[in-house]
Amino acid sequence: MGIWVAALIIGCLGIFVHYFPVKELSKYSYEMLLIGFVLLIIGTAYRRV
Repeated sequence: MGIWVAALIIGCLGIFVHYFPVKELSKYSYEMLLIGFVLLIIGTAYRRV
């Protein structure tokens, strides 16, 4: 559950800094969104293990 929540936060942060530029984070918005979705996939896939 912790991975899933962290992924959701990272993904939402990636979307937020894309539309509302933050000086240091805006250049990593795509990477944050990608990492967030990958973590969501991992967290969902291993939830049943």
